[in-house]
Amino acid sequence: MSRRTERINDLLREEISDLLLREVKDPRMSGLVTITEVDVSPDLRRAKVFVSVLGTDEEKDSTFRGLEAAAHFLQRKLGKRLTLRRVPQLTFLLDDSLEQGAHLLKLLAEARGDAPP
Repeated sequence: MSRRTERINDLLREEISDLLLREVKDPRMSGLVTITEVDVSPDLRRAKVFVSVLGTDEEKDSTFRGLEAAAHFLQRKLGKRLTLRRVPQLTFLLDDSLEQGAHLLKLLAEARGDAPP
């Protein structure tokens, strides 16, 4: 991955997080929503946006429906905010690494005897 692509990934992650926090007012997006990573294709036409949602399975499903509905809105806002020739098409994917990490920490604590099973 080139340095330019890495910079664009970081920039998109920050801007999408800011837009979700400030401008997207969809009631379907409940729970704690975090943009963990953005992976842009080499031609900058597509971007995979990895999202972590802390909450129940229902909250995760409704949040992803809200994100898919807001994808075009986010692309337009990114086009106005950024100086990119082409704003990539956004695809939202679930990132459950935070939940897996919390589960592993819980298992380690149980193995050490720090926490009740």
